[in-house]
Amino acid sequence: MSLEEYKGVFIFAQQVDNELSSIALELLGKAKNLAEDLDEKKVTAVLLGSDVKGLSDKLAEYGADRVIVVDDPALKDYRTEPYTHALASVINEFKPEILLVGATAIGRDLGPRVSSRVHTGLTADCTSLDIGDFPLNPTPGQEQKHKQLLMTRPAFGGNTIATIACPDFRPQMATVRPGVMQKIDPIKGAKAEVVEFNPGFEENNCYTEILKIVKEASSVADIQGAKILVSGGRGVGSAENFKLLDELAEVLGGTVSCSRAVVDSGWKPKDLQVGQTGKTVRPSLYFAIGISGAIQHVAGMEESDIIIAINKDENAPIFDVADYGVVGDLNKILPVLTKKIKEEMANKK
Repeated sequence: MSLEEYKGVFIFAQQVDNELSSIALELLGKAKNLAEDLDEKKVTAVLLGSDVKGLSDKLAEYGADRVIVVDDPALKDYRTEPYTHALASVINEFKPEILLVGATAIGRDLGPRVSSRVHTGLTADCTSLDIGDFPLNPTPGQEQKHKQLLMTRPAFGGNTIATIACPDFRPQMATVRPGVMQKIDPIKGAKAEVVEFNPGFEENNCYTEILKIVKEASSVADIQGAKILVSGGRGVGSAENFKLLDELAEVLGGTVSCSRAVVDSGWKPKDLQVGQTGKTVRPSLYFAIGISGAIQHVAGMEESDIIIAINKDENAPIFDVADYGVVGDLNKILPVLTKKIKEEMANKK
């Protein structure tokens, strides 16, 4: 493999039902930063689907300089084999140095298969991406390579952080958690170079047939889209005590979320978990109630605009990242806080 042949930062622009997924736009924002660090002029989005060319303008508005479109009826709905064939063919033809894929249900299925097919590595579920030297520290007898993609992800159940590189193979591939990277402000009217590419599709015994698609509305709130989150940890004490958080969230028009300890205790479902092994959130207001502030949790919410911590332990690490902190018993504080907010809202009406 000649590494010099591989140039540029590419992202897989996931779409479902001809609507771009938010992760595609988030990846474009990060790709722009990586391209600048590599002195690359273009960021490329790879768009797979059927009748999806019209999505190119939106990708351009969020940072794509070029959109490679593979448009074929075989790609109408996500299926592993045709999508793997399409994306692997794009890599073999255009030779990207870096390829980013969202760590969604689709991306987690697609990324490993594509990396295997093009004989490169993949770092899954990344929470941070940077360009730098690898190994991070010079090691006697080992060449330190420059301008490598440094991919950071939680390891061992979130108990440690690993930084991984792929210095000897290309492209450098990573799947990235939704909500971790930030979109750029859209550039209205921006246009991208559109390249139509189709490697051709021949069904084989790995093709599946979709008999029926059944869509079910989730009964769990989308915490990544919430502007206000009232998050509880082990210190809440019990599943029943979460009613105090429910009441506060209701008067604020917010959503309840939780820490990993709460999910492990069976008090709340996994979809509400914030942190490295949960979801990354960026609300305008984040209440951390009964949450100690372990690094695994903080990594999932530290970009919140305002953080308010309530904890009876004045030495809890959560106070180090909080904008406002209250030391005390949440069972006494929350009812009073909820009542005062209700009164203030009633007075404003």
